Amino acid sequence: MSLGQRVSSDHQLARLLQIGVVLEEVVESRAAHHRESLPAEDRADLDEAVQELLEEATNESAEHRERLEALIAELDAETVPYEEINALVDAQYGPPEDTDGVLYDQLANEETAYKFYDDLIDAIEASESDFAIERERVLETLYEIREEEKEGVEAVTQIMERRA
Repeated sequence: MSLGQRVSSDHQLARLLQIGVVLEEVVESRAAHHRESLPAEDRADLDEAVQELLEEATNESAEHRERLEALIAELDAETVPYEEINALVDAQYGPPEDTDGVLYDQLANEETAYKFYDDLIDAIEASESDFAIERERVLETLYEIREEEKEGVEAVTQIMERRA
């Protein structure tokens, strides 16, 4: 399903929100792994701003996931449990090479999430369909999450610029 299309059913909306949950689970898991799996000598290179960024990304993604899961539950759908995604992230990604790798990865995660939510909002706004949950509530939730992802992109970019 392309996000260039309109969202035309509860099933389609639920699937797209489930994709958002998985995206948030990946971001949450990766940020947590970055904090925990950097080699000890590189962990010392993580300045306070980077540590705070990773902690905030972990907490924010968990909160986004919970908000999306609440919408999905109202559509009588289920999500993939965080533990399953976390296990896949463990298997797929190794520890970051260095602090710069952590920042580039975090920037890519934040940008991907922002773009996904931006496209999802456009697809819902282009739709004339009625959903089992109030459209404005869904959009309000997505607007807020998109704005927080935008702020995340800006925060990572500022740290990268200071370190350059």
